[in-house]
Amino acid sequence: MPTTELTPAHATFSSALIVEDHPLFCDALAMTLQAACGITVVATADRLDQAVALIDNGVDADIIVLDLQLPDIEGLEGLARLKARAPRTPVLIVSSVTDARVIASAIRMGAVGYVPKHSPRDIFRQAFDAIGRGEPYFPEEPLLLAQTAAHKADGIAAKLSSLTRQQGRILDLMCEGKLNKQIAYDLSIAETTVKAHVTAIMRKLGVQNRTQAVLLAREAGHALHLHEGPDKA
Repeated sequence: MPTTELTPAHATFSSALIVEDHPLFCDALAMTLQAACGITVVATADRLDQAVALIDNGVDADIIVLDLQLPDIEGLEGLARLKARAPRTPVLIVSSVTDARVIASAIRMGAVGYVPKHSPRDIFRQAFDAIGRGEPYFPEEPLLLAQTAAHKADGIAAKLSSLTRQQGRILDLMCEGKLNKQIAYDLSIAETTVKAHVTAIMRKLGVQNRTQAVLLAREAGHALHLHEGPDKA
C-alpha cells in the first residue's frame, strides 16, 4: 500500500487553505472547518494556479483542503503539484469523486485523507481528529474498495510485465481486434508462431480465451509499456 506522509502525532490545525471553485460550497466548507475542526484562519483559491500563487506568496496553512475538479486542472495532478510545492503541508481531499481507483491513487500520492463532499460535520471532525493523531482518514467502504482495486491493479500489472516484448506487441494487436492471420502479417511471422504466443499470453495472464486476455489488458489501461519488457521472441 501507499507511502502516505502523515502529519506528526498530536498535530493541531488552526489554519487551512481551501482549493474549491464553487463559491457556495467553499463558504459552507469554510464554516464547517471553523465550527467542527478548530480552524480559525481560512484562505481560499478557486483554481490550482491561484493556490500555488498563494503558497509562493507566503500563505502558510496548517492543512490544504483540495477539490479534484477545478477549472484549470482535473484529477490528481492538482494533488501532485501541491505536494511538490508544499511537501510538508498535509493535503485532505474533499471531492464528489468516490471512485475506488481514484482514492487508491490519492493514497499512493500522499493525501492524508479523503472525504466525500456533502459529508456531515461529524465526518470532517473525525477526519481532522485522525489526521491530527498522525493517522490517515479514508471512508471505510471506499477505502476497502480502493485497497481491493490497488491490489488487483498490482496483480494485473505483474502478469502483464511477465510478457515478452513480442507477446506485448501481439496483445496490443489483439486489443485492436486483429486475428492471428492479420497479426502474423503485421509482424512478419508465421501464423503458427502467433498461435503459440497467444497460448503463452493466456497462460501467463491466467485466462481461458482471447476475449478474457483483451479485457484484462484493457482493464489495466493497456497501451501498456509492455514493450519495455524482456526482449525475447
